[in-house]
Amino acid sequence: MRVNGTTSRGRRAKNGRSLAAPVLPAASALARTNGGNGTARAAGDVDEAQLLLALAAFKEGNFAVRLPVEWTGIAGKIADTFNDVIERNQRMAKELERLSKVVGTEGKIHHRASVGECTGAWADAIGSVNTLVGDLVHPTSEMARVIGAVAKGDLSQAMTLDLDGRSLEGEFLRAAKTVNRMVDQLSSFASEVTRVAREVGTEGKLGGQAKVEGVAGTWKDLTDSVNSMAGNLTAQVRNIAAVTTAVANGDLSKKITVDVRGEILELKDTINTMVDQLRSFASEVTRVAREVGTEGKLGGQADVRGVAGTWKDLTDNVNSMAGNLTAQVRNIAAVTTAVANGDLSKKITVDV
Repeated sequence: MRVNGTTSRGRRAKNGRSLAAPVLPAASALARTNGGNGTARAAGDVDEAQLLLALAAFKEGNFAVRLPVEWTGIAGKIADTFNDVIERNQRMAKELERLSKVVGTEGKIHHRASVGECTGAWADAIGSVNTLVGDLVHPTSEMARVIGAVAKGDLSQAMTLDLDGRSLEGEFLRAAKTVNRMVDQLSSFASEVTRVAREVGTEGKLGGQAKVEGVAGTWKDLTDSVNSMAGNLTAQVRNIAAVTTAVANGDLSKKITVDVRGEILELKDTINTMVDQLRSFASEVTRVAREVGTEGKLGGQADVRGVAGTWKDLTDNVNSMAGNLTAQVRNIAAVTTAVANGDLSKKITVDV
């Protein structure tokens, strides 16, 4: 309606709240004067002082400032437009603050900025912010996907080096290549360790070594440890095989000499003790057989220390045989000697 030839506007914001709460009371007091010089201001004129103060507050980031809604005419339109600009900047600032919290702090990476319907540079600004968030989030999501697969033992995954048809650049490209190189090294390491373990532990192909190119630090230490284990097992098994083969071929001069520890040391000592006992047994049996059977030295007995089980039974049997032969030969010799001396009263009494 018209009041004294002017329009009473009583404007409200789009959300229905009144915008009639100016933040600059000092400037408002000058609303009807020409720069505070006491000259009456015509209806519809702009209060330059209040506008300047509002612009200065806006410049300093004070988005709570508003021009009076009571202004009419061109001044009223200026106030409406200024207040709309302030409100849009305020919404933009609050939305960016919200986005920073939910994406950057809370990790809700699927959120995007939205300030309602907007056009021109406002829409471009929101689009740029959302594009920036998407570009930042994509490498993080890809990295989480690949690392999650690695944690589950899947070493076939790799980070993509492009986004929506655009190649990654800068730190994004460097991070993606670093993750992919890590996965490649893990895959190569796992493949080589599996191969060596299968060849040495299952297929019996001794001498295998893991070859992982370009590794360093812990990965190199792990590779070296696997190769050291495979090398030690190869040396131990080959040494044991050489000694047992020599024993099977009648060569009792060989012993296990490889440097070992733990249960392998116990096995080494057991085999070497076995070889010593076999050598002692063979030596004693040979001596008794030579003395009794070749040299005619009756009464000899094999002396093999520390033997048990079958080895003791064999030793006892050899000694029993030697003892029986000695008794028999001596008994026969005594009878034949008596006969030779004309004594025909003697007879062989030995149990045979």
